[in-house]
Order: sequence, then C-alpha cells, then structure tokens
Amino acid sequence: MRSHYSAEVNEKLIDQVVEISGWVHKRRDHGGVIFLDIRDRTGLVQLVFEPENKAVFDQADHVRHEYVIQAKGIVKPRPSGQENPNLASGKIEIIGNELNIINTAKTIPFQIDEHQQVGEDIRLKYRYIDLRREELQKKLIKRAEISRYIRRYLDDHGFLDIETPFLTKATPEGARDYLVPSRNHHGNFYALPQSPQLFKQLLMVSGFDRYYQIVKCFRDEDLRADRQPEFTQVDIEASFVDEKIIMDTVENMIRGLFKTCINVDFADSFPILNYAEAMEKYGSDKPDLRIPLQFVNIKETVKNEEFKVFSTPANDEKSRVIALKLPKGNEKLTRKMIDEYTKFVSIYGARGLAYIKVNDIAKGKEGLQSPIVKNLSEKALQEIIAKTAAENGDMIFFGAGKANVVNDAMGALRVKLGHDLNLFTTKWAPLWVVDFPMFEEVDGRYHALHHPFTSPKENNPEALLADPQNTLSRAYDMVINGYEVGGGSIRIHDQKMQSAVFKLLGISEQEANEKFGFLLDALQYGAPSHGGIAFGLDRLAMLITGTTNIRDVIAFPKTQTASCLMTEAPSNVDSTQLTELGIKLTTKEDKPSEVKSGEQAAI
Repeated sequence: MRSHYSAEVNEKLIDQVVEISGWVHKRRDHGGVIFLDIRDRTGLVQLVFEPENKAVFDQADHVRHEYVIQAKGIVKPRPSGQENPNLASGKIEIIGNELNIINTAKTIPFQIDEHQQVGEDIRLKYRYIDLRREELQKKLIKRAEISRYIRRYLDDHGFLDIETPFLTKATPEGARDYLVPSRNHHGNFYALPQSPQLFKQLLMVSGFDRYYQIVKCFRDEDLRADRQPEFTQVDIEASFVDEKIIMDTVENMIRGLFKTCINVDFADSFPILNYAEAMEKYGSDKPDLRIPLQFVNIKETVKNEEFKVFSTPANDEKSRVIALKLPKGNEKLTRKMIDEYTKFVSIYGARGLAYIKVNDIAKGKEGLQSPIVKNLSEKALQEIIAKTAAENGDMIFFGAGKANVVNDAMGALRVKLGHDLNLFTTKWAPLWVVDFPMFEEVDGRYHALHHPFTSPKENNPEALLADPQNTLSRAYDMVINGYEVGGGSIRIHDQKMQSAVFKLLGISEQEANEKFGFLLDALQYGAPSHGGIAFGLDRLAMLITGTTNIRDVIAFPKTQTASCLMTEAPSNVDSTQLTELGIKLTTKEDKPSEVKSGEQAAI
C-alpha cells in the first residue's frame, strides 16, 4: 500500500510511479484542479488530481481533511515558482491516477496546526489526534533515536539487557507504591516497582556482571511538569567497579548521545561538584551552571547586627544568611518585578525578599537604596559590598532563615532570574554532584538521602552507627541544565553494613527480614562489589528535544492529577472484580479519618 514515505519522494524519482498512504493535511481546489497535501510521520507530499481523469478526479472531490487515503501517481517537477523549500518533497508533486479512500474522518476537535493554541486538557483527551502534529511526532521520533543509541552503546560495552518483574513486593522508604491486589492471595498485594533496584543487585550476586534495562517504573507521588506517575528509566548496574568506572562509562554514553541526536559537543570531562559546595553556592544539589549567579555567605557579617531578621538566623547553626548579587539589577528590575519575585519566593516558605540597590558605593550608606539599609551598620554594609564584589548599578538580594527554606527559596529565585533575564553564559552545562550525606534527619529520624542500599564511604558498620550524621555516601548524580538526569551509587555488598543502615533508618530487624530478607540472605552468599546508575529517559528526551513539559515526549501521558483524560483512567471497576479480589469499598461515613469527602476507599 506504500512504495515511499512522503519525505522520500523527491526529484530523483521524477517520471517514476510511486504509491503513498497517509492523512489529508490540506485540500485545495484551484481552477478545476484538486491539490491534496498528504501527511505521514516523515512529512508532506503534494498530490494533484486533474479533471481529465474524471473517475479519480470525482473521488478526490469527495476527500476532506484528515481522510485516510492511498494514492498512486507519477512524480513530476512542480511548475516554476511553486516550489516549497520547507518540504523535503517541495520540488515535486505527484500527478494522481489512482485513489483509494481507506477511511473518512469527522471534523476534528482542533486543527493539526502548530500555531493554533489548544488547551492541554483537550489535547490530552484527543491525544491520538494531537500526536498527528509534526511537533510531537518529531519529539517521539527523537525519543526513539535516544533509546536506540543507548541500547547500542550499552550492548557494545558488554551490558546485557535483562528484564526484571513488574509485580513485586511493597517496601518502605521512597515514594508511595502503586499496589496491585492479588486474586489468588486475598488480603495480599503486589507493588509496582519504583525501580528495579533490588533485582539488579541480585543479578550482580548471580554473576551477570553487566546489566541494563530500559524499563517502566511507578511512583504514587505528587506530580510536577517534569514528573509522571509512570516513567521510563535507563537502569544500569555493574560488578567489580568503583565510582570512576561507572561515571566514565555513562559520561561517554551521554556525550555520544547528545552528539548523535542534536550535534552538541560536551567537554571531554564533566565538572565535579561536591554536595556541600553545591548547596553552599547554589542552594541546590542540581544546580544550573549556565547561570553565573552564586550565593555569598554573610552569616558572620551580620551575626552581631541589631537587625534581628538577619542576626537571629546568623546565630542559629541550622539557619543561613546569604546574599545573591544580580549584576546591573537596578537597570533590569522594576519595582513591580521585585514585588513579583517577593511573591514567588513566598511559595517556598520565605517571609519576604530583602534587597539593596547599589547606586553609588563611594557615598557609603547614602549610596545604597533599600528599606533595610537603615537597620544595618556601615561596617556590615561595606563587608556585604566587598564580599559580593558589588558595583554601582547592581542589586543584592538576601535570604535569611532556616537553611532548607533559604536554599529552596533563593535557589529557585536564582534560577528564575536566570531564565527571566536570559543570564545564561552557555547553552549546556553538564556536571556531576558527589559526596552526598548518607542521611538526612527529619523530625528526629534518619532518612537515606539516596536510598538505603547506597554504600557509605565509611566501610565499618560500628563506625557508621557511631557517627551517621557526618558520614558521606558513595553516590553520584549527573545534572544537566538544572535537571537531575541520572542518579547512582556504589551499593552495599556486605550484609552487616546493610543491616546497620536499616537500623539507623529505624527499620527493625523483624521488618528488615520481612521486607528485605531475600536481599540480606543473598548478600551472605558471595556478593561482589557493585554499583550502577539510572537515567530518566523521559527527562533526557525532554532536554534533547528542547521542551520543558515532560508530557510532550510521552505518547500517552497522565495529567498532573495522575489521570488519563483520553481513557478516563483511573475508573470504577465492576463489583464482581472487587469481590474476586476480596475488596470492599467504603464511603467517608464508614472511614471518616482515612477518606476525603466524595471519595471511596478499599478495605
């Protein structure tokens, strides 16, 4: 039904008979001649039907937009002046002599036009139509190219593509699991994997020393523009390796991927930033290094000032006081913009946004403009100017408060200023972030900063238990343009160390055996040293295709409420199915503490 795709029909085929199939993108009737632009995933080609061939012409006269057709004809040059340089087939047209209408089409809910603004809810409801747009088709084709390159690279480097289970066991830590009830084991549930983490470690114990998988993973968590409840992960693991081997291997993969897919040349080696430095300078463990702005610590400068907004957090070891200089900020920002940035940082818990306009340094305090200037001493102001290397015309923003709030709010402000004011010094900025703390303490309890199977740099379980707060992990994240695209670590391969980590995380010995007994057993049967990394394929595709919405690179994505507008999932199920699964639905009146109004819960 097809001899060529649209983009393959060019001047090399002039006077040859070709057969094409596709959708009618546009229909035009000029002076008794019918022109049809036929669309497939490679592009457009123009069909011409002339009245001399009456039977075929009459058929073409009935064709409308989005009809699916098959046509045969002779390739001819377009008349002079009618070429279309924007099409691969723009120098030719096909004089149609056969036409078969495969299917008709109703009037579509929106036009397949890149310039037409259509609400995302409508686009997602009619996703099969939205996917006909050239913009989305190019993104998904590029995604396929990304997957193909990664598979080829890993195959060539001795990694084996091995599948792991989707129906597995619910485990503590991390995001919430999606649970699947078991019909054969009433009251018991499978969990969909958040990652193949444990299975790939068991493969290392099994002797498959180089593994990879491009695999679906599932997390029942709140969504953002760059997250989905089901996502695709490039999962990699290897035995008898250290951090350098893993990082070098996948860095070369990413370097080759960007060169192959979008002709971007990354440096021969990515810069490496330790976690403490990243948080100190950028307030983020995934800093966007395209933006030159950096935090400056002024804690000591304001510790003894009477201005309590600064001095109180300056005397609290869990708080920060930082300055963020915006060069020529006086010229770039209006009062309205400053007010908008003040509202912006409040989203992250900041109570306000203090700033100083540097008008004339030579005039001292008189040359500085801000509501807070009167509250700070001349000495403190001079030190702030010196530490930030501020010049006339600059603006200095301040963050003061609990470290996590300052990092989140001012880190987000730094990125927003970079985007709003186009402060980028380069188009691409890949890097590694390393030396993460092993744990973070929240409400008096330790949590694994990566996951509980990450190896600490301290290789003695007793020493780890004695000083967990100051222990660093053997973890490493790859960051590109402010996005964490890959995260990995050297894993724990010693059963005693794994048990010590579980103990610090508040996982009792009984719970550890219930949840992870198979892993703890396996580590006692000759587990090799091993480590790996996982890349978010969706996020890589988002970066490479230049979109900021991860849904653009997923064929059938969910909304930010984790629903599918096209299939209307999630949905109710038949009561017979629930009975077979041993599930009974209860309303708010039955379980008031667990169910929101209007919702149902399963028990």
